[in-house]
Formats: sequence, structure tokens, C-alpha cells
Amino acid sequence: MLGVSEKTVYRWINEQNLPGYRLSGQYRFNRAEILEWATANRINVSPAALGELETEAQSLPTLAEALQAGGIFYRISGRDKQSALAAVVEVLRLPDEVDREHLLQVLLAREQLASTGIGGGIAIPHVRSPIVLHVPKPTITLCFLETAVDFGALDGKPVRALFTLVSPTVRAHLNLLSRLAFALRDARFRALVDQEATREAILSEVEQLSQALVADSAGNAQRQGADTP
Repeated sequence: MLGVSEKTVYRWINEQNLPGYRLSGQYRFNRAEILEWATANRINVSPAALGELETEAQSLPTLAEALQAGGIFYRISGRDKQSALAAVVEVLRLPDEVDREHLLQVLLAREQLASTGIGGGIAIPHVRSPIVLHVPKPTITLCFLETAVDFGALDGKPVRALFTLVSPTVRAHLNLLSRLAFALRDARFRALVDQEATREAILSEVEQLSQALVADSAGNAQRQGADTP
């Protein structure tokens, strides 16, 4: 998934807190945690792994569709992590039956486990168990805070942009997180986020990135098919 040797994985576990669980003498890894860690540490995820997620989830929305559904909001209030997340939860496009207070508590509980601040003034708040939300489809909501807030990010920079993931299943959550991680490695997209660009500019760039990811996935699938005896 990370495209590195086993030796490097062990080194990252010891030196860079790569999340893993030692059971019966062997390490086990949670795919969502690996994606989160790789995004925070700006480590590329193997294109083959992203292609696998894309192949498994043809019926899921693209990154652009998920962001279009979730929306982009500006000048969100908040003086600290809790009040900022509360303001974000208020603008999320959720079904009426979703308990927003419960969602806020789940997001705060996730932050207590480990900060979702990935550096560069960006955080990706999300619930640990997506299925508890019972929403009809996965979405990403981008919120720009009026005042930057300390999220305990690895680089120490306060957060101003929050991508909030809401998914009905773990599978959808992994797929959405992998696509967002792919987009956040793109210099033009990061620049638009840093500049708090217009909705139109951000969505246009995300649409191009979505098309590029689909094309890369198709190319990987063709190459794998050609290699199969």
C-alpha cells in the first residue's frame, strides 16, 4: 500500500508512529489509519492501492461529486477545536434524523485519540466508525474558518481549512479518504485551499483531479491485466 520495503515499515513504526497492532508476534494494520498517517506525513500511497479502492467502489461518487454534495463554506466561526467543530457540524448537509450533537461528540472523541490535523493548516475531521451515521451517501464538506484554530497538528500550524468526511459505510469512508489524500498531494489544489479560492475554482480543480485518478486507475487495471498469464 505504501510501496516500501518491510524494513522501512518497521522503521516507521518505531520512529514515525506508523499505527499498527502487534498480535501473536505479527503486526496488523487498519487501512483507514494508514491512509490518515500517510496523508499527515505526506507519504505517497501506492497508485495500485488507490486503483484497487477505485475498482472496488465503482458505484461511489467521485471526489468532485462528494465535495459538490457536501458543499464549501467560508468564514466559519470557532475559537478552539470544540467550537470550530460545533460550527462545522451545524453547516453539514445531513438528513433531519441525524443527531448533530451526537455527531459532534463522536468527532471530538476521534480528536482525543489523535489529531486529524495533517499539517499545512488543514484538518480532516471524521468519525471513527462511519456506519453509525446512517447517511444515504458519502460526502466531503470543506469549511474555511474565520480564525485559525490549534488542532495539535504535527507541524504545529493552526488549522484554517477542514475537510469533513461523512460516509454510510467503512468501504465508502476508505474510498473517499484515499481520493482526498490523492488530491491533497497536488500542488495546485493545495494552493487553492491555502488561498481560500472560490467554490468554482476549487470544484473545477477537484473535477480534473477526479478524472486523473479514474484514468490512473484504468491504466493500472490494464497493466495488471496484461501481466496476468
